[in-house]
Amino acid sequence: MKLKITPSSGNVFKDLGLPNAEELLAKAELAHAITCVLEDRNLTQKQAARITGTSQAKISDVVRGNLDQFTMDRLIKMLIAFDQNVRIQLAPKPKSRNYAIITVATA
Repeated sequence: MKLKITPSSGNVFKDLGLPNAEELLAKAELAHAITCVLEDRNLTQKQAARITGTSQAKISDVVRGNLDQFTMDRLIKMLIAFDQNVRIQLAPKPKSRNYAIITVATA
């Protein structure tokens, strides 16, 4: 049996045909950044919850990628609580694309 391989668009959520794929990817990237902060600082979920003013269960949700209950704003506020600078940059979409996108770039 020959497998058909389809190249990724760079957004797994879009590839799966999910609605709001750009937002889902951005939230996943923010959650990944939060997880990296926890790992880099050797923080427990309980310590992270105290820093961010949330519960350990919410931090666990972020780490596991259960992001339905989180807005991008809330994830950004968690990063700010961890002393992470967050920069939002606006730019016109290129004429070659039919839609605008959301991206998260980490340093």
